[in-house]
Amino acid sequence: MIPDHLDKDLKILFIGFNPGLQSEKEGHHYANPTNRFYTVLKEAGLTDQKLLPEEDHRLLEYGYGLTNIVDRPTRGAADLTAEDYAHGRKRLREKIEMYRPLITCFVGKGVYQKFSGVRKAEWGFQPTNHVDGVRDFVAPSTSGLVRMSLNELTSIYRKLIE
Repeated sequence: MIPDHLDKDLKILFIGFNPGLQSEKEGHHYANPTNRFYTVLKEAGLTDQKLLPEEDHRLLEYGYGLTNIVDRPTRGAADLTAEDYAHGRKRLREKIEMYRPLITCFVGKGVYQKFSGVRKAEWGFQPTNHVDGVRDFVAPSTSGLVRMSLNELTSIYRKLIE
């Protein structure tokens, strides 16, 4: 299991679906070489350098945390079950309530939908927050399977600090 990187008073808690098989093998978040997570953070101005997956713990130095809605690694999010999500929603809410980040950034619209039950969501800050005092932000997945350009991804993630 890949460890969460959590702390009190985080600026942003990044929340993914679940670890992919490459991340599980490496023991680090967003470890698949086709995933653009760390590149997007750097290009959006969220970090001053492009971190490597094995440096995922260093996001805490920037005031950022990492977790997933489901802990179980799979080939893809399509392999997750309703039971995985039911258990994951409960655990994720507990983490958010315990650590109270300023912003929860759902890395993928589907992650937000599975957590919130909201059917339609636009990119960016959401009109309704699901934990008092914590702002919900929906960003695209940075997976290499996502057909958005780096510029499109970066412009959305940049809104986290504008």
